[in-house]
Amino acid sequence: MAVLGGILALYVVFGIVLPALFGLIKFMFVLALVAFVVVLAVTVAAKFSRASK
Repeated sequence: MAVLGGILALYVVFGIVLPALFGLIKFMFVLALVAFVVVLAVTVAAKFSRASK
């Protein structure tokens, strides 16, 4: 029974937890990249707006 529990625990860790963790990390990376692009666009727009006056 302990062997079966160990196999089930390994299945849960490698089949469910790790892919969910990597998916979350990938999601956070994409979110940070989008936020960086937005901040960069706003900064560039503000600089051009100030330069044209």
